[in-house]
Amino acid sequence: MNKIHVSVADWQKDIAEIRRIREAVFIAEQSVPPELEWDADDAGAMHFLAFEGDFPIGTARLLPSGEIGRVSVLKDWRGLKVGDKLMEAVIGQAEKRGQSRQFLSAQVYAAPFYERLGFKIVSEEFLEVGIPHVDMEREG
Repeated sequence: MNKIHVSVADWQKDIAEIRRIREAVFIAEQSVPPELEWDADDAGAMHFLAFEGDFPIGTARLLPSGEIGRVSVLKDWRGLKVGDKLMEAVIGQAEKRGQSRQFLSAQVYAAPFYERLGFKIVSEEFLEVGIPHVDMEREG
């Protein structure tokens, strides 16, 4: 396997790859309705792509508020620390931008992943698009 690397994406240039990954993970696998997956926040967000070689395998976004979202890794690459590398890049950029507090809504099953990265659960469990979530935050 090639080394995994993460880059800041260009929403206009990389939209097809970002859409391919998010549609595979959220819409196809998790049955999120397409109209709820795509929102106006995408245009103003900083996007990230994780690559194996030059093939995009994961994505995430960082909003100007410090909210991290749409963290997704294609099924065949899960368990290979792609999510860790993706989140390290997102957190690094947030801190570089002066966003010492980052927050996100995590699917409950993924909460331990985010806790390893320094996030703490700050809400009760709730349903979002029919999937159990918790709000989490991290102070850098």
